Amino acid sequence: MTDHNRTKSSNQDPSSVYFIHPSDSNSPQLVSVKFNGSGFHNWKRSMLLSLLAKNKLVFVDSSLEKPEITSIEFKAWERCNDLVCSWLIFNLDDNIAKSVLFLKTAREIWIDLNERFGYTSMTQVYSLEQQSNKLHQGADKISEFFTKIKSLWDAMSDANPLPQCTCLKCTCNLE
Repeated sequence: MTDHNRTKSSNQDPSSVYFIHPSDSNSPQLVSVKFNGSGFHNWKRSMLLSLLAKNKLVFVDSSLEKPEITSIEFKAWERCNDLVCSWLIFNLDDNIAKSVLFLKTAREIWIDLNERFGYTSMTQVYSLEQQSNKLHQGADKISEFFTKIKSLWDAMSDANPLPQCTCLKCTCNLE
């Protein structure tokens, strides 16, 4: 199979990262709420799920390297990267979108957003703990109250995660 035919077939193969479904360009709103500077971890999780469902997560998680400009796959990569960039930018508040508009790759946008909004300060953790302490059921149904408390617990866990073993040999004493 020639390089041209291989690239053409990968563009038409729904399992390929280079495949663009006809509806992909018509649905730039991937998450329910545009990111406006607060709730980054929730927005990020929603975006990751959407990108994974569209088989485009590889453009932000660095598992797919940019092909050389001479590669037959370069144009397909460039087209998909630009599509993912447009999705990311569209799902950001206008002020945040302007700050990443001129970054060249979806990966660069993703890294920039993570560096600016992905870290939680101890002030934010303290604020979540205070919200948790003030929470009471009141007139809420049990399911509503549980949803509120679970949301706070998840936010606290995300903001201040427990350390996890990364050595895979159990020599780091974190198990």
